[in-house]
Amino acid sequence: MTDTAAQPVDAQHTFGQKRARAIYDLGHSTIFSARSDARFAYCTYVPPQLDLATNPPELVVVMHGTGRAFTEYRNAFASFARWNNCIILCPLFPVGVNGDGNRDGFKQLREGEIRYDDILLDMVAEVGEKFGCTFPRFALFGYSGGGQFANRFCLLHPTRLWAVSIGAPGSVTLLDPSQDWWVGTRDMHQRFGTTLDLDALRALPVHMIVGKADIETWEITHKEGGKFFMPGANDAGKTRPERLQSLRHSFEQAGVQVHFDILDNVPHNGQACVEPVQDFFAQVLRQMRQPGSV
Repeated sequence: MTDTAAQPVDAQHTFGQKRARAIYDLGHSTIFSARSDARFAYCTYVPPQLDLATNPPELVVVMHGTGRAFTEYRNAFASFARWNNCIILCPLFPVGVNGDGNRDGFKQLREGEIRYDDILLDMVAEVGEKFGCTFPRFALFGYSGGGQFANRFCLLHPTRLWAVSIGAPGSVTLLDPSQDWWVGTRDMHQRFGTTLDLDALRALPVHMIVGKADIETWEITHKEGGKFFMPGANDAGKTRPERLQSLRHSFEQAGVQVHFDILDNVPHNGQACVEPVQDFFAQVLRQMRQPGSV
């Protein structure tokens, strides 16, 4: 015998679930704690018509800089997500998670016992499970401090990416086996348990971008006794454009092709760099989605 009294309650519950998903999960999401470590969080942009799409979406991760403007970057990529059938994931790695006021730990990928690359990879898995997707590879863009993160993440995990865009990092990790991390890669295995996979890096579409007027040095000059000072810390150049050019040359000397953008009359402004990054990702997506592409 059917319990007719329960049907309206069930229908109301189902409606509530769908309404909550539409408000908090689809489109511009609310902010979620990461399941692997609640000290960290993320927001997303998910195309509202995701369930009607004929093809599964791709994932784009946008990594904030020192200012933690993660929702602003999410909003800036919303139209790109709708037009290109992508989900946007923007992590938040707060200042001072160890109670010491450190603003820069995430840029180095490791802060004490925290591995920020592993936190991000679990966020990727969490978002995939939430929307019934698998993301064995994703695109990564980071600007300023996020550019440092993107630079180093692609060295450790090139096989997890379908594209990377490195924007205006204040410090760079070169493909230099003669110098220790973070300046070079000599002791990468001892620090992170992985070796540099040059073949995978050579197969990765790499974009680098910086403003030509991004020439202030007060925040990026390493001084002896400083938190990240080490031999060679300033050798890549004085300014962000000079340091990114050094990173480009380092990649190209190792056989890694780089699409390089230097924007006239642009100072240190991540939002001014978003459109060229999106153009680069869209081009890679078109190639990936061609019939017969791997």
